[in-house]
Amino acid sequence: MYLGLDLGTSGVKALLIDAGQSIVGSGHASLDVSRPHPGWSEQNPAEWIRACEEAIAELKVSHPEQLAAVKGIGLSGQMHGATLLDAGDQVLRPCILWNDTRSHAEAAKLDADPRFRKLTGNIVFPGFTAPKLVWVRNNEPDIFAKLAKVLLPKDFLRLWLTGEHISEMSDSAGTSWLDVGKRGWSSDLLSATSLDEKQMPSLVEGTEKAGALRSELASKWGMQAGIPIAGGAGDNAASACGMGTVAAGQAFVSLGTSGVLFAANASYLPNPESAVHTFCHALPDTWHQMGVILSATDSLNWLSEISGKGAGELTAELGDTLKAPTGVSFLPYLSGERTPHNDAAIRGSFTGLAHESSRAVLTQAVLEGVAFAFRDSLEALAKAGTTLTRVTAIGGGSRSHYWLKAIATALGLPVDIPADGDFGAAFGAARLGLIAATGADPLRVCTAPATDATIEPVAALSNAYADAYQRYRLLYPAIKAATA
Repeated sequence: MYLGLDLGTSGVKALLIDAGQSIVGSGHASLDVSRPHPGWSEQNPAEWIRACEEAIAELKVSHPEQLAAVKGIGLSGQMHGATLLDAGDQVLRPCILWNDTRSHAEAAKLDADPRFRKLTGNIVFPGFTAPKLVWVRNNEPDIFAKLAKVLLPKDFLRLWLTGEHISEMSDSAGTSWLDVGKRGWSSDLLSATSLDEKQMPSLVEGTEKAGALRSELASKWGMQAGIPIAGGAGDNAASACGMGTVAAGQAFVSLGTSGVLFAANASYLPNPESAVHTFCHALPDTWHQMGVILSATDSLNWLSEISGKGAGELTAELGDTLKAPTGVSFLPYLSGERTPHNDAAIRGSFTGLAHESSRAVLTQAVLEGVAFAFRDSLEALAKAGTTLTRVTAIGGGSRSHYWLKAIATALGLPVDIPADGDFGAAFGAARLGLIAATGADPLRVCTAPATDATIEPVAALSNAYADAYQRYRLLYPAIKAATA
């Protein structure tokens, strides 16, 4: 058996698979986010441990024999979080999460230093780790003075599981401290934020062993001590391992809280000017690019909350047949936007509203707005040298076939729907645990699932969607100018 542990923003998932990669069982525990000030987003790392304990305890009750047979563990986690530890590995303050925008001024200042884009291949986004540390230095100097280690969220779980400070390439690429082409910490970038390599974890590839399970925890869970724990991956790279998106030309579109258009690459292809993320993949000598939109299903959930109708009810009102855009446009920038604008301050909008704009029209506009945001990411990937011929859909929003038809038509690409199964980050983490424990070929393990159905672009609406997308493209500069 092999165990994948995925530390998300809203919960921890523990997933058991067998040697044939069939899912055996899972456990889950919820997490909350603290927002003490506008733009802040934090979690107490002790809650991650509590949730991990609960998720594994659930597996111990439901599958004790299988849990006892685990031979490898893989980790996945929310990226970019700043977990600050003192010399005794005690947490100094709540972790500043990926969707925290307090360090936007610090990020802009670091991004103005040409070394950061040159070495990391990325814009320094406010959500990345490095600007958060500059914010702490500027605003909480007493805490900064005690800082001994900076760990990403999943690597704090690794410290608890193994007693070791270790990270891996895919997650570390989102810190703004990694030389992404060379796959190693940059002393220059660390020095620019008043840090040095001693305060960083050591680095391995995601498929390599990165510590072993402590005997105390093994005894508590009825497992063997010393089980190897893989380097693992950041959540999107782990999902890609679960989806088999590991070779050049493979891609997926993720309709989760945020939205991701993810493409695997056989070489390092940075283009930070397009606000595309270019990160190391979890597999050696492999990279990936991502276009990221901050509010995907979050946009529909927002409309659901204010309309008093469930998200499923809203999409059901549209039926199954894709409709032509109505002239009502929605910008899904409810918490700012990453690709292609890198704008933490911009906010969403409806335009083109009229007396006849019903609830269904607003729902349609929200789905189209998110689809057009993915089209922005597709255009940005193209500028970075990546051409896609099809994508696979994952995430909770992919249950809506209407939404997938809108995305296929907006992208002009077929969208594959995988056969039933859980191919997300926890599954990818379990696969990495299997590879680290057995030495198996990553490309033979990280295969793609069978395709259940393919949604083709609706050719009859391609021109209408192209016109609506051009209207959408004109709105950002107009809204930006009006709110500057």
